[in-house]
Amino acid sequence: MTRPTDRTRVVVAGLGESGLLTARHLDPRRFEVVGVSSKPLLVSGQGLGHRLAWPEQWARDHLVPFDRYRRLDHVCTVHAELVGLDLATREVLLRRPDGSPATEPYDVLVVATGVTNGFWRRPGLQTRAEVEAQVRADHERLAAAGSVAVVGGGAAAVSSAVNLARAHPGARVDLYFPGERGLPLHHDRVWDDVARRASAAGTRLHPGHRAVVPDAALDALGTGPVAFSTGQDPAPADVVVWAVGRVRPNTGWLPSALLDEQGYVRSGRDLRVPGHEHVYAVGDCAATDPLRSSARNRADKQLAHNIAAALDGRPLRRFPAARRRWGEVLGPQPDGLTIHDPRGRGWRIPRPVVDRVLDPVVVRRVIWGGVRPPS
Repeated sequence: MTRPTDRTRVVVAGLGESGLLTARHLDPRRFEVVGVSSKPLLVSGQGLGHRLAWPEQWARDHLVPFDRYRRLDHVCTVHAELVGLDLATREVLLRRPDGSPATEPYDVLVVATGVTNGFWRRPGLQTRAEVEAQVRADHERLAAAGSVAVVGGGAAAVSSAVNLARAHPGARVDLYFPGERGLPLHHDRVWDDVARRASAAGTRLHPGHRAVVPDAALDALGTGPVAFSTGQDPAPADVVVWAVGRVRPNTGWLPSALLDEQGYVRSGRDLRVPGHEHVYAVGDCAATDPLRSSARNRADKQLAHNIAAALDGRPLRRFPAARRRWGEVLGPQPDGLTIHDPRGRGWRIPRPVVDRVLDPVVVRRVIWGGVRPPS
């Protein structure tokens, strides 16, 4: 289905970081790129702690209109909901914000629709104003709280608890998690370091507390008390941050033939869907390995390479899947940014280097290829 331009048409379904970075690496001289997103701007699922505690700081790199990315000038972005896929005709079925149907034909499809795992990562159609209003409302509610319970032991929960304790030293912030240690997907050394930092920030740690999670807990901030199935008394709290890791892939629009038993997109380490040579998957929705680590190991650049290689008849590359989660957990802190390697060793980048070099040069210029200032 080659277009008159003789460029291969690539539809990128989902414009979170994985989808945007994949589109950024596709050569505009060879590819006509269309990106479909339920939001009219990047709404990152990363950095929940900073989103709740310092939303303006978080928004600088995580809430960004698409037209500010210089290397995405060749990408046509479509604000619509993904509702279906016709593999036979190679068409993605859409519903526009006004409710009208639409289709996007493709030569190559990249599925990068991510996951839903809490109030901060939801797939529905939203305007920019609605996104910004929700971010502001969550922050203001937490800023006014005298006590906050954060439930969960993963990076999102730990980051939220530590950053909220730092931002609101007058409030009580408790972190409840079911195991003896938090961050179970990281090396034990990472938890040892992060737990020390959490206690120093004023976060109260409560291991061995498995919460009873209400059905509506993933949709919004909650209100205490928090009940536990492990025998402890209920914990009062003005606001409850539910970050319990109930991850659901945003793949309900896809044919079941593309999905595994959990609803993730079946994909090999070359990021191609077996049996469907024109369909690829990347990011949290892709079942590439047990940790679905293509979302965190810069597989986007490899995917762009593989799309071109497949069209040329060249071998496809396999990305190296991680056996443990690694990277930063808490985000920038007053003393800098600590990045842990897969063996749990922490490397601290001083805060002046983060602000003057890492963010403006490495992130915005090198990784993203240039980001225009806000208009």
